[in-house]
Amino acid sequence: MDVMRKLEILSNSAKYDASCSSSGSNRKNTKDGIGNVASTGICHSWSQDGRCISLLKILYTNKCIYDCKYCINRASNELERTSFTPKEVVNLTINFYRRNYIEGLFLSSGVERSPDYTMENLVKIIKDLRLIHKFNGYIHVKAIPGSDPKFIYEAGLYADRMSVNIELPSEKSLKLLAPQKNKADILKPMGLIKHSIIESSEYAKKGFRAPKFTPGGQSTQIMVGATNESDLSVISLTEGLYNTFGLKRVYYSAYVPVMEHVNLPAIQTTPPLLKEHRMYQADWLLRYYGFKAKELLDERNPNFDVDLDPKAFWALNNLSKFPVEVNNAAYEMLLRVPGIGVKSAIRIIKSRRLCNLSYDNLKKLGIVLKRARYFITCSGRFYGDKDMERATLKNYLLDHESFDKPQQISLFNLRSDLFA
Repeated sequence: MDVMRKLEILSNSAKYDASCSSSGSNRKNTKDGIGNVASTGICHSWSQDGRCISLLKILYTNKCIYDCKYCINRASNELERTSFTPKEVVNLTINFYRRNYIEGLFLSSGVERSPDYTMENLVKIIKDLRLIHKFNGYIHVKAIPGSDPKFIYEAGLYADRMSVNIELPSEKSLKLLAPQKNKADILKPMGLIKHSIIESSEYAKKGFRAPKFTPGGQSTQIMVGATNESDLSVISLTEGLYNTFGLKRVYYSAYVPVMEHVNLPAIQTTPPLLKEHRMYQADWLLRYYGFKAKELLDERNPNFDVDLDPKAFWALNNLSKFPVEVNNAAYEMLLRVPGIGVKSAIRIIKSRRLCNLSYDNLKKLGIVLKRARYFITCSGRFYGDKDMERATLKNYLLDHESFDKPQQISLFNLRSDLFA
């Protein structure tokens, strides 16, 4: 089979992997090498300054010894199988980079023969790119659970970022849909990567010239919608992963039905994308807004309201904490007001040092008052509805949830008064 046909098959097989992102890496470039990740990093779709940039995103092989029920590359699935050779992946990466097709490599794989055999080949690829071809571009490589720690460690010396996909949110789900995998094998390489990153950093602080270990950190991916775990279970797992393994990101992937099976949800017309969206919003609250998983949800409310974003949902469940006075509320409490984000909260803190803020002042600061006004007072004055009942407030908020329900503007449904 020629290389381009392999590329077609193995790039298509890699499309369900979501944990592909900007590197945040500061790896030192090799003199006279090609590519550059140090200045702006590489992103799967968009950089921080808005540029669209790309990675070569492929599997090394779609041959797999595992038969995970949710995976298109499972052993029992009848599809065209192939594998690259390490040299083919290296040549593709270098040639595509020189043609300005890509700025980096995202390399994952099915498990061919054994975890050790597969991981050893992944290491050979990225090692050849760095040492022989002096490739300075971004490299994200998947760590294969169950492989020898020496291969995981060696990969981390040459990759900018590594990831170990958890896929399913509980050990019970693993036994149900991926019985050949186990939780311990997945968490072990995550612990090794964390320990090696810390060790590398400590050596650098002491003045040793130790090689950097995955300078872009590690990430993982969790599938949502394939099993019946509650949202509370998923975000509690997420919180635990951030706290235990120091992950850069947890990515969420809406379950895509690729087969019918008694243990899988009934075939749907579309993946549960709204559920995935809510998970990302909750993840943001955990990382940047100081929320804890058990604050956002509890046993009485184990799932988010699909109609409201998680922050608004929390606010409605905690109306006793509102309204807050913007002129003296703590920064942490301002962050919990729907319509006030991190930048807006900082602006409020800085501005109220100069004067008492009014409703008009908040408008000028860019606060989303169509949501925030129901949860704040300005110098003691309340600008929302006097009725602070949950059902009423939810209706008000739903009127402004258009960002969750995008609609294409139609030239044929404009009201006549727009032309008056």
